[in-house]
Amino acid sequence: MIEFLREPLAFTTLAALLGLFVGSFLNVVIHRLPRMLERDWHAQAAELRGEEPPAAERFNLATPRSRCPHCGHLITALENIPVISYLVLRGRCRHCSAPISGRYPVVELLSAALAGYAAWHFGFGLAAAGAIVFLWVMVALAFIDLDTQLLPDDLTLPLLWLGLAFNLVGTYTDLSSAVVGAMAGYLSLWSVYWLFKLVTGKEGMGYGDFKLLAAIGAWLGWQVLPLTILLSSLVGAVVGIGLIVFARHGRSVPIPFGPYLAAAGVLALFWGEAITRAYLGGF
Repeated sequence: MIEFLREPLAFTTLAALLGLFVGSFLNVVIHRLPRMLERDWHAQAAELRGEEPPAAERFNLATPRSRCPHCGHLITALENIPVISYLVLRGRCRHCSAPISGRYPVVELLSAALAGYAAWHFGFGLAAAGAIVFLWVMVALAFIDLDTQLLPDDLTLPLLWLGLAFNLVGTYTDLSSAVVGAMAGYLSLWSVYWLFKLVTGKEGMGYGDFKLLAAIGAWLGWQVLPLTILLSSLVGAVVGIGLIVFARHGRSVPIPFGPYLAAAGVLALFWGEAITRAYLGGF
């Protein structure tokens, strides 16, 4: 079996198929994790006020079963096959014909494509396994931030520690570079945050952004941080200007930075060294 997985095509195909099913689970994480955190915050606030937390239905990543938000129809296993079920149902609930968000197959296909490419890029081994996990968490964080402007500690902090663990054996960089990367990643955006707040009196970004960049530094080393910040800022600026000009997005309406950091982290994972070398070669 191991020898079979060492074949690039076999390993890539298996990783992509696994990515489809993990993408289905990521849709659950993207939808439910912010609501789970909100429930916890309300319960903690009630406890601090000396009140009994309100009784609520058990709600986590496994319970209750997925259901149509319009009619409450419970989603069966056959209706939950990644991408295929969406196509067979033509993007509508089988019970009430309400439209199903195209976000679901997009997340599934993106998770599959990233996992398949990571398997092809790194080949069978520890580097590919770690990269696939890194990419899946980036997908979840990007979409959660788009929806809620939150980057939950439940994902960013384990991602940071996992990056340091992989680099104990130098999977992506040496351990000292990973530790410095985690510290520099956090402190760089923390410094920008406070400088912006001192100058304008406003908060320019959230603490989750600091932790996400720290996690990227822990995985890939401090050497990729300038590139990551540059790429994320460039893409964020272009998208932000586009939203203001074409979508009449108010300038005072905050734009989440996490998706751009996540995209830059993905680019740095695959091509960071080559891009940095080409950039420095221009001088």
